[in-house]
Amino acid sequence: MTAEIAKKLSSPFPGRWARSYVSAKVKTDPLYEAVHRELHGTDLPLLDLGCGMGLLAFYLRERGLTFSIRGLDYDDRKIQSAGKAGSFLKLRDLAFSTHDAREGLPEHEGNVTILDILQFFTPTEQERLLTLAAERVAPGGKLVIRSGLKDDSMRFKITVAGDILARVSCWMKAGPTHYPAAGDFHRILSPHGQVRIEPMWGGTPFNNHLIVLQRKT
Repeated sequence: MTAEIAKKLSSPFPGRWARSYVSAKVKTDPLYEAVHRELHGTDLPLLDLGCGMGLLAFYLRERGLTFSIRGLDYDDRKIQSAGKAGSFLKLRDLAFSTHDAREGLPEHEGNVTILDILQFFTPTEQERLLTLAAERVAPGGKLVIRSGLKDDSMRFKITVAGDILARVSCWMKAGPTHYPAAGDFHRILSPHGQVRIEPMWGGTPFNNHLIVLQRKT
C-alpha cells in the first residue's frame, strides 16, 4: 500500500528529482504514518505548520482522513507546488498559504502539527510558537511535533550536518539556529496538557523525536 501511495503522490510533481524525492519520503519516512496514527479517529480541523509541499496532507487524505487541513509554510516555492499537486489529485478541503510563523499564527481550534521546522527558530521564537500552537489545540485535541533534540549523541551531530547541507543545497531557505531539548517541551507544553516524547528514527540516522501534547478536555 505504501508503494502505491508513494507512486500516486509523487506523480503530480514536475521533474524526476522531485518525484523521486516525494516517493522516497513517503516510502521511508516514519513521520507520515506516525501522524496518521495520532490523528486517526478525529474530525477536528488540522493546522499544519511547516507544511512544505503538502505531503502530510496528501498522505492523510490517501489514508482516509477527511478533516479540513490548512498548511502554512515560509517557502512560497513549496506552497505553489503544494497547491498545484492538490489540484491535480483533486483533493477537497485543503488550503495552502505562504506564512512566516514568526509573525504569529492564524485563528484556529483543532489539531496542530509542527514538523521539522523548530530548529530554524531562536529559543524565544520557539517558546512563542509552541505556546501559540498549544493555545490553538481544541479540548481533547493534539499538538503533534517532530523535532531533532539537542543531546550528546552522534545522531544529533548528523542531524545538524543534514540541516546545514539542506541550506547549502538551497532546499531550505535558512540554516539551523537552535535545537530544543526534551526538557524545553515539557516546560513549555505541560501547562496545556499531557506531554509524550518518543524516538522516531525509523531507518534514518537523525535524532528525530515525536512530541505529542494531548490537550486537557
